[in-house]
Amino acid sequence: MCGRYTITTPPQAMRDLFAFAEHPNFPARYNVAPTQPVPVIRVESGARHFALVRWGLVPSWAKEEPQSLLINARAETIAEKPSFRGAFRHRRCLMPADGFYEWQAKGRGPKQPYYIRRRDGAPFAMAAIWDNWMSSNGSELDSCAVVTTDANATLAPIHNRMPVILDEKDWGLWLDPAATPRELAALMRPALDDLLEAIPVSAAVNSVANDRPGLIIETHVTLPDPMPEKKKRKPADDRQSNLF
Repeated sequence: MCGRYTITTPPQAMRDLFAFAEHPNFPARYNVAPTQPVPVIRVESGARHFALVRWGLVPSWAKEEPQSLLINARAETIAEKPSFRGAFRHRRCLMPADGFYEWQAKGRGPKQPYYIRRRDGAPFAMAAIWDNWMSSNGSELDSCAVVTTDANATLAPIHNRMPVILDEKDWGLWLDPAATPRELAALMRPALDDLLEAIPVSAAVNSVANDRPGLIIETHVTLPDPMPEKKKRKPADDRQSNLF
């Protein structure tokens, strides 16, 4: 967690909410996936700015891109892990979202995807970190990772992790270069249990090729019949109920 999410707030509304200087123009996205460019808000020269960066962090000190995508950073170890600690100290950002997806295991059958959003439908900000990496050929790459924490009571039945969702009053502190580790640690906590709702959605979200509004409509995954046709029991004879 977090592996897919949505950004559907119109650009101007996002600009008004997050108070950045740029005037970006981008379409609604209903299935944002790792390696794709994603919007973040970060502080430069004391002001908030909008930027598009790759989802999947590459540490500035890396000699080459990691073989495994670093899309999430655990809050419990972010201050110590070499891949994340530099960005955590100096390059924190906000990742705007309207919701995210998580998958619930259901025995041997296919996993049930859920769309998770605020109960009031409002956009929110996930805590994130970013870094700047230069390849051996001199090309630069800005990339990011979402900070995750333990799931709250609402999401625990689906998955044991969730993104850190920052209260709006804490956005400034998360972006503040002078924030202390103690102050930041206090922000990396599960969301309140009544903030979010989880909606079962279609397995169509499993494919990154699908990116449409219908993905967030409530739908249950159809599980395969566990009993082959030839082994199915005969239905009970309903006529017996007429004898009593």
